[in-house]
Amino acid sequence: MATLLHIDSSVFPGERSSSRSVTAAFRRTWEEQHPEGTVIYRDLAADPVPHMTADAWSAGYAAPAERTAEQSAAFAARVKLIEELEQADVVLLGAPMYNFSIPSTLKTWLDSVLLLGRTAGEAPSAQGTPVIVVASRGGSYAPGTPREGYEFVQNYLEAVLKDTLGLDLDFIVPELTMAPRNPAMSELVPLYEASRERAFAQAITRAKELAQRLTV
Repeated sequence: MATLLHIDSSVFPGERSSSRSVTAAFRRTWEEQHPEGTVIYRDLAADPVPHMTADAWSAGYAAPAERTAEQSAAFAARVKLIEELEQADVVLLGAPMYNFSIPSTLKTWLDSVLLLGRTAGEAPSAQGTPVIVVASRGGSYAPGTPREGYEFVQNYLEAVLKDTLGLDLDFIVPELTMAPRNPAMSELVPLYEASRERAFAQAITRAKELAQRLTV
């Protein structure tokens, strides 16, 4: 049975969140294709993982017999997250842009699962796993736009997810999500609506494609 690791990080619940709405569409389609499959779900806003500590970090580079009780306890929490990543056939991440970057809760999750010699290094343990990132943002930071240089979400996640963890990365980018709520952006509402429709279509298409790939 196929396993989907679904992680949301938006501070807004349900349909108030553009990233959650799109990840939910992907997940619904995935579950339709894999009714007997497994979904591991983490809501990092509602249940954040612990921030990295000296014990949690240093335990990853110490022999088990040499770890203190504090190191062992902290590292056990990291191992659980790492194992969820390693067990996944597909990873789905909701990564809204906050102040030009990803939510701190998602950064904390990445800090926990990135372990040199296991998930990172010469042979990353989850290498090749498809990861779909729904990178929503209130404005547009696409090439050629005035704020292109402020785009630190896709650049950062490509460096971590693709170049370091070795995952097979694909982005879905719903943009201009502030247009319906910001009068100064009212003329951009049609572009927002088109971006939203495109994001939902991409989520459904990618879910079907990946489901088919795993059943062949």
